[in-house]
Amino acid sequence: MPRTQGLALTILRRASTAGLLCAALLATETAWALDYRSVSEVAPAFDAPSAKAKPMFVVQPGTPVELVVSLEGWSKVRDSKGDLVWMEKKHLADKRTVIVRVDRAQVRATGDGKAALVFEAERDVVLELLEAAPAGWVKVRHRDGQSGFLKTQQVWGM
Repeated sequence: MPRTQGLALTILRRASTAGLLCAALLATETAWALDYRSVSEVAPAFDAPSAKAKPMFVVQPGTPVELVVSLEGWSKVRDSKGDLVWMEKKHLADKRTVIVRVDRAQVRATGDGKAALVFEAERDVVLELLEAAPAGWVKVRHRDGQSGFLKTQQVWGM
């Protein structure tokens, strides 16, 4: 086989391998997606997965947390401040909430920056996540019943 044909075959094999690797990474992208829960009731946060471990602080109901690791009966979670703690799984709900991370989040009637302002939510206010909307918006509901859209960068828990 001439040298140029051998070189071409080597290039094709490497490109094919790289393509397969990229496809595999894209296929597993969902495995890397962040998994969020909300705290269902007042719950202690521990430094280890045991009720005998050191309690760190108490987490309020509705608080969104990122699920990092799950073990039998326990979950390691990250809160909006970045703290990593252990909680009993029984205190976590599938219901999704988000927490405002800016001084004042503007909740609008539609997913448009020019839409009518429905209300403003201050930093650390927890809002129920209703649905993700296109173009970087999310639909939320305040505990008093008001709902609307805000920019995803204004909240944590997405």
